[in-house]
Amino acid sequence: MSSAVVVSSENLDGQQQSSSTPVIPAAENKVNLLGMSRPELEKFFEDIGEKKFRAGQVMKWIHQYFVTDFAEMTNISGKLRAKLEQICEIKAPEVVHRHYSKDGTRKWVFRVGEGAGSLVETVLIPAEDKTGLRKTLCISSQVGCALDCSFCSTGKQGFQRDLTPDEIIGQLWMANYSYMEEVPVAERERSVTNVVMMGMGEPLLNYDAVLSSMQIMLDDFAYGMSKRRVTLSTSGVVPKIDQLAKDIDVALAISLHAPNDELRNELVPINKKYPLAQLIAACQRYIAKDGNESTRKHVTIEYVMLEGVNDQPEHAQQMIKLLKNLPSKINLIPFNPFPHAPYGRSSRNRIISFQKTLSDAGFVCTIRQTRGDDIDAACGQLVGQVADRTRRAEQWQKKVTQRQEILRTQG
Repeated sequence: MSSAVVVSSENLDGQQQSSSTPVIPAAENKVNLLGMSRPELEKFFEDIGEKKFRAGQVMKWIHQYFVTDFAEMTNISGKLRAKLEQICEIKAPEVVHRHYSKDGTRKWVFRVGEGAGSLVETVLIPAEDKTGLRKTLCISSQVGCALDCSFCSTGKQGFQRDLTPDEIIGQLWMANYSYMEEVPVAERERSVTNVVMMGMGEPLLNYDAVLSSMQIMLDDFAYGMSKRRVTLSTSGVVPKIDQLAKDIDVALAISLHAPNDELRNELVPINKKYPLAQLIAACQRYIAKDGNESTRKHVTIEYVMLEGVNDQPEHAQQMIKLLKNLPSKINLIPFNPFPHAPYGRSSRNRIISFQKTLSDAGFVCTIRQTRGDDIDAACGQLVGQVADRTRRAEQWQKKVTQRQEILRTQG
């Protein structure tokens, strides 16, 4: 959230403030410190007449020890703790549902406003890698999404609003806290190892809030995450990819899903505004920008496998040609059907064949393991039961059926 604060015209003693009196927020308008970056917190403390080093102290209590009660912040004076209790709060979004899968996947549903539609979801996926147990958190950036990708359940919701920094970072805070609830404060530690801005919404269309949140993730006074362990995924908002390269050094992933403009225009409509040639060029510029070499040496390409739509041998060949000059790792994602979905999942054999074609061409290509199906937390299921308010699914089902019929005829 912004570091701007609502102020009272009177001080705590009821006397009129002079121009030199520190600015104190009105008690009824408590400032949520959860989503403030370190520079914002430093300014906040200076504005209330305190030293700016207090920002680092409070950030550690919030993001490393997961403390929300100022009384527990023992390295801060009692006087300052009392002041903070009066004018501030540390408040994550309300959890309305939490589901823990038998495979270790965890999913939270947060309420971020009034009404049944003001919900966002966050998913944590555990996995073993060479460094040990990895816990990757998939974070949402918007309530709904305006891009309306035809295979994505979130798009059926429509777009409601952007999330604020405290609503975004609050997802990471809650995921960590879920492992620490019964642990004494002094023994708490951060459990989430990786973050992907890959949940509900298009992160680059909520740029400022997402940027601020990622800065908190990287801050050593907060989560201290490695730059290569924070990934932003975009459908291809080209100007913002260029801006991101200037503002922060994190890993980049592209939701590609089609190897040619004609098909991508239908699957990912933003392609009509920023076609593939522009998108690939932006990715090349992102990698070329000075930064952490281990973060920017490649772009991750996400490709959901849709039966009879984008999974044919010619699509693999088109992808090889498209990506030949872009250092990239390709992640093939088995499609997870949702209500009203107009697609089916490509067969296992088809996905493996597609992978082999790309691997034989020299690409690092993996198949994403489907996790959390039993709690509707698998990729593409972040909305759950949704109503198809348009005829888009019906229209697409007809197109898919026509394509499959053509393929059967050609075969």
